[in-house]
Amino acid sequence: MKYTRFEKARIIGARGLQISMGAPVLLKVPDDLIDPIDIAMMEFEKGMLPITVKRPAD
Repeated sequence: MKYTRFEKARIIGARGLQISMGAPVLLKVPDDLIDPIDIAMMEFEKGMLPITVKRPAD
């Protein structure tokens, strides 16, 4: 699925918040990487995010 830049920002932001609140990380993260947004971006790029987008039917 191709995401708009707004959907991508919302997904990464929501996942970053989940990670900062203690949600388990879904991939192996280097020790020097501690920013939740950077971790969420890595998960997004690998396609490992447990978040879906529902679009209205036209």
